[in-house]
Amino acid sequence: MHADKTTLNDLSIFTHDEAHSVFHHLDFTRTVGGRAWLQYYFDSPLESLKLINDRQELLKRVIRVAPQWPVNINNGTIMVLQRYFETSLGSIPESPNIINAIAFKLINGPDFSLIDYTVTHFAEFVKGIAAIKDLLWANDNPAELSYILERIDQLLKRPQLQKLLNKEKEKKLPAADVLSEGHFLRHNFKSQCMDLIELYCRLDAFYGMALAIGHFQLSFPTVVDTERPELTATELYHPLLPTPVAYDVALTPQQNFLFLTGANMAGKSTFIKAVGVAAYMAHLGMAVPAKEMRLSFFDGLLSNIQVEDNIVKGESYFFNEVQRIHKTLEKISDGKKWLILIDELFKGTNVQDAMKCSTVVIEGLRKMKNTLFILSTHLYEIGDTLRQYPNIQFRYFETEVKDDQLIFSYQLKTGVSNDRLGYLILKREGVVDMLEKL
Repeated sequence: MHADKTTLNDLSIFTHDEAHSVFHHLDFTRTVGGRAWLQYYFDSPLESLKLINDRQELLKRVIRVAPQWPVNINNGTIMVLQRYFETSLGSIPESPNIINAIAFKLINGPDFSLIDYTVTHFAEFVKGIAAIKDLLWANDNPAELSYILERIDQLLKRPQLQKLLNKEKEKKLPAADVLSEGHFLRHNFKSQCMDLIELYCRLDAFYGMALAIGHFQLSFPTVVDTERPELTATELYHPLLPTPVAYDVALTPQQNFLFLTGANMAGKSTFIKAVGVAAYMAHLGMAVPAKEMRLSFFDGLLSNIQVEDNIVKGESYFFNEVQRIHKTLEKISDGKKWLILIDELFKGTNVQDAMKCSTVVIEGLRKMKNTLFILSTHLYEIGDTLRQYPNIQFRYFETEVKDDQLIFSYQLKTGVSNDRLGYLILKREGVVDMLEKL
């Protein structure tokens, strides 16, 4: 599924502010390398329905064994191994025996201590990754998981590693064995060790996904191959909200355009982003923040939410809105399946112009049968013109006013909002009083 940088930014998949980043929110990895792989997976929506189903099955298998997952490998373990290859050491005997091992220990005490420390961590690393391999080993694993586990199995067959696997945890290796393992690791197994680390980090990324799914009680969606796109969900919510309100949404071939209205701060943007985040996560093979979700495999996801002006280029806010719509039309005219999210269309021009432009755009977009649209607007007046089109459904967020106070229910209702609450907000925040006192 294609999703450009603008869409990823609009949906806050990645942001520098961790509190507002979906990626950071779902990052339960234990290592820096695992986090890097998790970021790669989050930045790489899967390109086919089969790959999505395989990733879901992989994560389900990790979830099943997560309580038994070895915890003796962490970021410190990886750092010890990596630094061992970078540190200058005295010449380690290639075939150590009791005599030259004692001599090396006496002459190169600090080096021996580092080798001993590294070999101890390497032994724990080997045991940990071997345990993970055994937990996940199966004849019918998805191809991605099979490759990782089979590669680990091949690398662990070396006699030197088997010796470490059979070593009792509390039992200390003799000095000659320490040097033997240290020499082997440094001179005969460096690239293979780095491969093992990389394989472990990939597994750590999947483990992190599995923990996030369990921690937030996410549900695996049903992704299907359909002639025309669809998306339905029950109790869908935005994952970044501490106490979210859940929504039900149904975009079908018969009603593929959702026209959304409501006052400012009523919840329109959050709803649109919740749908986009869930659809994006589904195409990563991840579970989603919803009780149930069924959606088509989409070729692309595009948003038009946080448009900005460009002072350097001399481009206005409205011009950039138009350009984003233009680029969207170019992309979605390919006959493939798209999900398009548009929040507050044409905020950058006057009301009458915005109404005319919005109506023209919506009347054009709603003709596209291979695309699902969610479009929010503060221009509720144009809803009357659009009611003639059976494929447009109307939803709104209601706002109640009590004693000049705004009460937001964040409940998605059928119909068109006619709330006009800008003056009330201005008054509630004390701006009207300040102006009257000037």
